[in-house]
Parts: sequence; structure tokens; C-alpha cells
Amino acid sequence: MKVLKFGGTSVGSAERIKNVAKLVVERGKNIVVLSAMSGTTNTLVEISDYLYKHNIDGAKETINILENKYFATIHDLFSAEADREAATTEIKACFNYIRSFTKDLFTIFEEKEILAQGELMSTALMNIYMHSIGVKSVIIPALDYVRTDKNGEPDTQYIKQKLTALLEKYADAEVFITQGYICRNAYGEIDNLQRGGSDYSASLIGAAICAEEIEIWTDIDGMHNNDPRFVEGTTPVDELHFEEAAELAYFGAKILHPTCVLPAKLNNIPVRLLNTMCPEAKGTLIHNTSGKGTIKAIAAKDNITAIKIKSGRMLLAYGFLRKVFEIFETYKTPIDMIATSEVGVSVTIDSEKNLDPILDDLKKFGTVTIDRDMVIICVVGDLEWHNTGIEALALEAIKEVPVRMISYGGSNYNVSFLVKKEDKVRTLNLLSDHIFKKTK
Repeated sequence: MKVLKFGGTSVGSAERIKNVAKLVVERGKNIVVLSAMSGTTNTLVEISDYLYKHNIDGAKETINILENKYFATIHDLFSAEADREAATTEIKACFNYIRSFTKDLFTIFEEKEILAQGELMSTALMNIYMHSIGVKSVIIPALDYVRTDKNGEPDTQYIKQKLTALLEKYADAEVFITQGYICRNAYGEIDNLQRGGSDYSASLIGAAICAEEIEIWTDIDGMHNNDPRFVEGTTPVDELHFEEAAELAYFGAKILHPTCVLPAKLNNIPVRLLNTMCPEAKGTLIHNTSGKGTIKAIAAKDNITAIKIKSGRMLLAYGFLRKVFEIFETYKTPIDMIATSEVGVSVTIDSEKNLDPILDDLKKFGTVTIDRDMVIICVVGDLEWHNTGIEALALEAIKEVPVRMISYGGSNYNVSFLVKKEDKVRTLNLLSDHIFKKTK
């Protein structure tokens, strides 16, 4: 059995829901994981924001607009009146539930209940449509089996146990439909796996059932070897190691969420990235096999801030780096890149949320300078140190670009360069032209 995950754009209209249903039926008995229809989660966040601000009229108006969008989708999706009525009843129930929160007091847990309605509505529509075309599908509610523990991490044993029981209960079903993203926490409250969580859901489900393969369906034909928004002539990468995919996802390749790969990797389950709009495309296969000595792709991560701490006290002093890193840990701010010398250390962060107090604390240990609006350019492939010349090839390509920091050796799959925002597009194109032309 496979796990097939479809993102919001893949189910973003009546026509696309029909196309997904066709793909699902052709692939046989599998588990289908759905995101909310495109735009829905953002609108639900907007509704929640109105409720936090006690703007009840704004919330109600936005609810009405979104509800009408779903009613229009129902009209286009179903031809039989009975199916339209069934779908309308399901969707009305969800929106009436959302309206029940238009009161003075609104909490974070109520927001998560509102956000969950997006996935509940997309799966309801898909299930009713499947029945309308004669497919014996069944919904297995994610809220019945996806749970996080007290640390906020997925409870994999619970997921496996509850999901197995549900699959056995509905053994006669031809297709299983479930929600991505949403779950319950250790206290039974409705929660979620954060943005991009539908990929994570698919990976957790695949691990729980020891799936043959996990298919992630989006609106692009696999993970490209560079960002097609800025570089012409990019091509999909045929195969990636899990570590390579994780590096690309973390450093800017938006097609896959970084957390998705770990459960699949640990359980040795291949992940295939496919295009709903072009289902015949080969896509990208991600697995535990590495292609030795090859550069696979380039990605960029924006909105980076570089911080340099310079101190004569660092010379021959132990404990200096620990003190620096403890400051970032205190403010829950992760570090992307690190470079050290005898008298200083430079790091990069991708959030300035706690920048001012971080800088205040760092100034206790030395002189602090920052560079804003930087970009990390990440070159990914099998870059083990014995693969002579890989890093030199990248450096040669950008020899005329000012580079603030270089990170190499932190993993076997990534060499990263920190450049100015205005040099981003030039750097991506220079690397693409030099590396992929030379390695062909």
C-alpha cells in the first residue's frame, strides 16, 4: 500500500478535485492524505486574527466569503442533486462550527480548531465525490489516530496502533481518505503539525503502515536543480538521497517540508515528488541511496542576518563558544551557518524576532556587528571530502561575487555561501551555468 499526499493547489478547485480522484482510482487501494483547498488555511488564519482582535463583523464577513467559495465549488463538482445536498450539509456544518467562535473570548486552542476545518472540508468533498463516481472510499479521521506527546512530538506508537485498527475496521474500502496537518495533542485537544504539516502527516502514516512508497503530489514536476523563479532552464532532479532532500528543503526548496523526510528515511520508505498537473512526468525519487561525487541542486534561503562577535578573550579560551551559543538557545533562535577564528565567531539566523536582546547579551563578550538582508546559497549533492574538486567548482563559479561566509564540512551533502540579497539571482545563475554545464 502507498500513501498519496495532495497539496492545497492539487485540490484547489472542482476540476482539480476531479483530476485527483482520477489519479487516486488509477493507483488502486491506498491511503490518500489531503491538505485544505488552496487559500483556505490563510483565510482561516485571517478569521482567527479578527476574532483575537474582537472584530466580530470582520470575522463574519470573511467567513461568509469563504463559505460562498465552497458552495461554488460544490456546484461545479457535483451534477446530482443528492450529492450536492450531502456536500452542502457537510460544509455548512463546518462553517456553523467556525461561527460558534464569534464571541468575546478567543484562545489559541480555539484557533487550532478553526484551522482544522480546512482539511475536514477537503476530505469531506473528496469522499462524497468518490462515492458519486462509484468508488467505495472511506474517511479515516486524522483526529482519531494522529497524536503528539507532551513534548509536542508525534507519538509514533499510538499512531501505528490506532491507524492499524482503523484500516482493519474498514478493510473492504477501495480507498482510504484522511486529513494532513491536523492532530490531537497529549491532552486530547485539537492541534496541528505546523505549516507544511501535511507532508509530515504523509511521512508519519507511511512509517506507521510500512508503506511501499510515499507520493507527494504538488503543482511542479519534482524538485528542480535550481529555483525556476530566478533561473531559466532548470530541470527536475531524478533522484536524491534523503539527506540531500532535507538540505534543499531547509535551505529554500519549498516543494517539500524539511520535517517530512525523517520518518520515511528512518523506515527506509522511498518518497516520490510528482506533479498533479502533469502526472506522466517522472518526478523526483528520494531514498537512502547516494550518487557519489555529484552535485544535485542549488537552493537559496532569504532574510538571513549575519552576526559577528569579535573578542580578544576568545584567543586560547575554552568555554567562549558555549557562552555564545547559550544566548541563542535562551532566545530559542536557531543558527544556520557558523564560522570561527582565533578572535571571533560569525553566525547566521533567519529570524530577527529576538535580535535586540540577543545583541545586548552578546556585547558582554565582545564587539558585535551585523549584516542584514543576506542570502544563503546552498549547493547540495554528495560532497564527501574525498570527492576532490567539488567545492572548488562552486567557488570558481562565483569568484566575482562577494562572499561573507562559507560553510563546508558540516555535512557530506552541503556547501553554503552567504551573499548579499542583491547578489542572489546572479549567484544562482552563475552556479547553475558553471556546475551543471561542466558536469553534463
